[in-house]
Amino acid sequence: MPDTLPAVLPAPPRSAPRRLNPLDRVLVEAQRALETVLGQPPASRPNPAGDTADAALSPGERRHAAGLMRINHVGEVCAQGLYFGQAAVAREESTRAHLLEAAQEETDHLAWCADRLRELDSRPSVFNPFWYGGSYALGLLAGLRGDGWNLGFVVETERQVEAHLDEHLQDLPAADRRSREILAQMKTDEARHALEAEMAGARILPPPIPTLMAVASKLMKTVAYRL
Repeated sequence: MPDTLPAVLPAPPRSAPRRLNPLDRVLVEAQRALETVLGQPPASRPNPAGDTADAALSPGERRHAAGLMRINHVGEVCAQGLYFGQAAVAREESTRAHLLEAAQEETDHLAWCADRLRELDSRPSVFNPFWYGGSYALGLLAGLRGDGWNLGFVVETERQVEAHLDEHLQDLPAADRRSREILAQMKTDEARHALEAEMAGARILPPPIPTLMAVASKLMKTVAYRL
């Protein structure tokens, strides 16, 4: 037997991940926008409604449930725009990763709401491109102020979403258990997103920003319920 062991060859150096050039980044953001607004992004988790029976609803109850679920679908479109806009200009990689992880769960919500709208023989809001574009612009502005403000917008957004989910859980037709299962899981996820953003160093947004966000949300809900 040889007295010495053969030398171990050093592992080849890992190549650093390729940084996207400005054009690549524009194309990535455009693809995200198109998938959110016009596509049907798949959920990574099973639909919370699962095998819950779809009860018979009167025409009025079905229209009301569809209006509420359209509002929730628009809310998820807005969340995608906001978080992708914030992630595009986030300064710390940890903040960007947090935002993109939250956006992935919002994609689940988007898919679940879209599924329920189809079950109710309805459709998403015709103004989804407008909602997405406005939210993306807001996300860019928030992100440019710094990561603390970035995360502060996440907290305030999720808190306001939680509040309107609570309203919808009470306002849905009593028999519409499938929509309730979806909204209950969404509410749990939104609360966790807000808590994680707080723990990551979110700053409290000063007046009148939360009030302006609430006013914009009320306008969105009024329009999206019908259109």
